[in-house]
Amino acid sequence: MGNSSFNRVLSIMEELFYIITLEVVCLGTPLTYENWGSDLPVFPIGDSLKGSMRVLEWAYREYGDDLVYACSFGAEGMVLIDLISKVKPDASIVFLDTDLHFKETYDVIRQVEARYPQLQIELVKPELTLAEQADAYGDALWERQPNLCCQLRKIKPLERALAPATAWLSGLRRDQSPSRQFTQFVNKDDRFQSIKVCPLIHWTWDDVWDYIRSEDLPYNVLHDQGYPSIGCDKCTRPVEDGQDYRDGRWAGMQKTECGLHVQP
Repeated sequence: MGNSSFNRVLSIMEELFYIITLEVVCLGTPLTYENWGSDLPVFPIGDSLKGSMRVLEWAYREYGDDLVYACSFGAEGMVLIDLISKVKPDASIVFLDTDLHFKETYDVIRQVEARYPQLQIELVKPELTLAEQADAYGDALWERQPNLCCQLRKIKPLERALAPATAWLSGLRRDQSPSRQFTQFVNKDDRFQSIKVCPLIHWTWDDVWDYIRSEDLPYNVLHDQGYPSIGCDKCTRPVEDGQDYRDGRWAGMQKTECGLHVQP
């Protein structure tokens, strides 16, 4: 048997193994934070796109409407939204609207809403307005206590959004930062006491942009202006050539994560 024939047989066997595994896992009790460790699914990893689609198929079959995608509408978000639309066109998506995002971020949300009208996109607000936060904690909290600002405007709102859900989706990739290099497709999330599903862990930055261009997806134009990772306008700067992907986040501070993906 030649190499090409052997590889094809191997691919078919991998596909059959995946299908059988999916059927067995999804016939049982859904995987939850409470029963973590039982019936963990297995996914093909040789093909990034195929692997991501398999993860999404499993996740929506496992959780249905109890699965929420928390999206920042960055480049990875555009890829994941497009893949999700092929599996569950009316999927629930939440955006943590801190009231501090760039205009360009809101622009791309409107483009996504126009392209995928069936998606259920919800903008989740903090409990405090910016004025109320300033009254309670002082002006420009993001400059003095950025961790507290993220806690109030991102972590607490996501806790509320995920409270009724069993699992959530994230666009994390392993090569985004050292703290994300061990992320799995399916993770036990102690921060939100949930299951966190990450379909894009094996994608590279080039993979993301190849897909965006091949599918002509909308994206945040700030990516063309030196912003690989985009958060709030007060805490995000463009990066220079040779800098890390996330060096523009909380520039000048000892901080590279908002806390959503950091386990307690």
